[in-house]
Amino acid sequence: MDRLAAMETFICAVETGSFSAAAKRLGVGQPAVSKSIAALEEALGTRLLLRTTRGLTPTEAGQTYYEAARRTVDQANEADAAVQGAGAGFSGRLRVSAAVTFASLHVVPYLGPLLKQHPQLNIEVVLDDRSVDLVEEGIDVSLRMGALEDSSMTARKIAEGRRRIIATPAYFESHGVPKHPRDLVSHQGVIYNRSGGGDTWAMRKGDEVLSASVAGRLRVSAAEGVRAAVKANLGLVMASEWMFAPELASGEVVTVLDDWALPPIDLWAVFPAGRMTSVKARAFVDYVAALLAH
Repeated sequence: MDRLAAMETFICAVETGSFSAAAKRLGVGQPAVSKSIAALEEALGTRLLLRTTRGLTPTEAGQTYYEAARRTVDQANEADAAVQGAGAGFSGRLRVSAAVTFASLHVVPYLGPLLKQHPQLNIEVVLDDRSVDLVEEGIDVSLRMGALEDSSMTARKIAEGRRRIIATPAYFESHGVPKHPRDLVSHQGVIYNRSGGGDTWAMRKGDEVLSASVAGRLRVSAAEGVRAAVKANLGLVMASEWMFAPELASGEVVTVLDDWALPPIDLWAVFPAGRMTSVKARAFVDYVAALLAH
């Protein structure tokens, strides 16, 4: 049995959900797919797939084997590409996780040139505001903002975003424009209930440093909710320019107290611990860093 070929067949069966679909993708007959996976299960001494009327479902052992086999096949493809030269392009799957709003605004719409440059590359973007378990969920690279919770992670800082005090012109027309951070105490804040948020904001102007507080009757746990609240004139927010980039450009929201600096927010590329970082994951990170540098 060709173990690498059997792995590729098994991966294809899991991803397509049926032997017939896997056979079609691989350009072989369905009996060949069934025979290959049966031989793989026999060699491993365990059941990898459950056959039901709805298709194929990996067993617990099958899911574990799928993630390991996926990495093995990807690394083999990268080894081939390294020998053939950079012009050969990347192939296989790249699984990326990122915060919903950030990736929707600043990453996903700009993946076209990367996909065109590497026609054999498939990118799966997992949009989730939580910090997912990279190994458990088979993530090749995660884009995370703010302070990293685990200092043992393999990470690379790729960008730094400016935080601003942001609201709509209509909100400021109704509530007044704060001239000094002390004025914020009389304003309603939309509080982003995640790391780096809160209702007390550290601000600096030259040698003067102070903490500005706002009333926080509305607290939101996801960036899209913060954006919706601010655009509905419900309050002002301390947020990164990334979160409101389209609205800042159009004038739908504006900033105040721009002569005061807020702590910037860092964007990190985080890689699974204990696993060799793939060439295509590093190339993806370089691509995102270049996007944000413009």
